[in-house]
Amino acid sequence: MVLEVTWTVVPLLITMVIFVWGASVYFAMAKPPDDTLNIYVVGKQWMWKFQHLDGQREINELHVPVGRNIKLITTSEDVIHDFFVPAFRMKADVLPGRYVSLWFNATKPGRYQIMCAEYCGTQHSGMTGSVVVMDPSEYQTWLSGGAPEGSLASGGEKLFQDLACVTCHRPDAQGRGPILQGLFGKTVQLQNGDSVVADEAYIRESILNPAAKITAGFQPIMPTFQGLITEEQVLQLIEYVKSLGAQAENPPARPAPSGPAPGEATPSKK
Repeated sequence: MVLEVTWTVVPLLITMVIFVWGASVYFAMAKPPDDTLNIYVVGKQWMWKFQHLDGQREINELHVPVGRNIKLITTSEDVIHDFFVPAFRMKADVLPGRYVSLWFNATKPGRYQIMCAEYCGTQHSGMTGSVVVMDPSEYQTWLSGGAPEGSLASGGEKLFQDLACVTCHRPDAQGRGPILQGLFGKTVQLQNGDSVVADEAYIRESILNPAAKITAGFQPIMPTFQGLITEEQVLQLIEYVKSLGAQAENPPARPAPSGPAPGEATPSKK
């Protein structure tokens, strides 16, 4: 009995130590830190397209600063791809219709190869690129040399106006759609009683398939923009909604009204 218990309990304890240790390392690797520099990645037959938040765009080449936590938010325009940087031991499937996040921190300047590790068509072997890791000062110089069209959020704001989204999504609760100020990262109550966190995937689905998740208290009247806007324009709208969240945390001061509102009695002076 002693022998049976020993060779059962001892291997179990060793296995559990290895499991807990490995799981903690995995979760630390899988969860991006809070202070990341976010960059969008769009896979397309057969190229990698990168969009920085300030509007800088790249194809098959990604410039990042050394020693900075970088978060890549990836999606695909067509088929399944796989973003693979062998030097960083970093690899993740890039899926159409979904956002997959991964992160890294490059510790040495240089040029590192990007590969697609999922067969995606006849020119799969040519779907390569480079991560260019630069000193912070050089990176800022490079970053300031482009993006004349403005940031992703500003492009999304213009698109928001052009598509007439502002007619329904008004900040004064008088529109036919939900208020978007402060929406990102919050829990949204749905018409069927469920709830969902308003992350990038939720906003993307609400743009392309608005009938999938109806917010409680609203009617399913929003038209779909599937096929009307590109994946890059979807990213612009997402960043604009995220910027509205930042504005909601620091609302601008409103001037005091010069007189009573319609139907309101004039207060007595003291």
